Amino acid sequence: MKAAIYPGEGRPVIIETLPDPEPAAGEVLIKVDRCGICGTDLAMTRGGAWDFGSGVQFGHEYAGEVVALGSGVSSLAVGDRIAVLPSTACGECPGCAHQNNVLCRASPGRADHGFAQYARVPVSVATRLPAVLSLADGALIEPMAISLYGVKHARIQPGDRVVVLGGGTVALYAVYWARRLGAGRIVVLSRSARRAELALQMGADRFIPYGENEVGEVAETLGGPPEVVLECVGAQGMLGKAIMHAGPFGRVVSLGFCTSPDPVIPAIASYKCVSVQFLVGYSMAEFLTIADQMDKGHVDPKAIITSTVPLAALPETMTMLRGPNEETKVHVTMA
Repeated sequence: MKAAIYPGEGRPVIIETLPDPEPAAGEVLIKVDRCGICGTDLAMTRGGAWDFGSGVQFGHEYAGEVVALGSGVSSLAVGDRIAVLPSTACGECPGCAHQNNVLCRASPGRADHGFAQYARVPVSVATRLPAVLSLADGALIEPMAISLYGVKHARIQPGDRVVVLGGGTVALYAVYWARRLGAGRIVVLSRSARRAELALQMGADRFIPYGENEVGEVAETLGGPPEVVLECVGAQGMLGKAIMHAGPFGRVVSLGFCTSPDPVIPAIASYKCVSVQFLVGYSMAEFLTIADQMDKGHVDPKAIITSTVPLAALPETMTMLRGPNEETKVHVTMA
């Protein structure tokens, strides 16, 4: 099979020919249909402290069709279409106690092999897709789960005023879920207005570019300071901006996963009694909810897919995405 390999140390991704995998006990083999390129894929292949390592397969936003069963598998059948939660779990550590596989510190393996024609998938992390969903839908469940997990932890109450920082995939789906879960007015703030239309399509009431008067504009649009701020950028300065916008006893949820120091002024947060929560990952509950509810929302989540490219074009596409571009979500097909 063809598969993407990251050589390590920031070197360009390559496409290699590898032996076709075979499913072990409790696993299925899937023919991967497509895998989305995530900002994490770009960040973790630059080289540096936060890095995938050397000679590894990667790709975590993927879906495909079951083509073979390992021994003991009875819950799935050949021909089933599945989305994959890409983190496995030991089931016994403190992270697993919170049902968040990403927090597992003793995982027996990995399931983030989506940039390949075939992948072995433990049944425990497979989500069967309903007939109404396509494999393109299935490859969006993972990024949608990140945002759903964050919005649920923000404890949005009906009518809450919400600010979303960012215009990328996690931010757009945060708007989507905030609208689905009962938020009142929603404002999206971002550096560039190129995704303003998508933000409004996902459920925002207004898109406002960063600027000197943004706090006043946001409060005027919302009818007051926000109860909830969802930080979905992960760049320096965003935590301070989130706290700046939060209202008294506001709740800031950071989903941006910034890997650099991001200083804040605690006194500003203290004077408003703001709470800040940092999150990563999701649980299987989010995957199951999305698979069941994805076709029942106010907008088609596939609206964020801007391009589809073949696996052979992955290396050059990743290089393109590191620079200025007009893409939002790029899907890579394995055919």
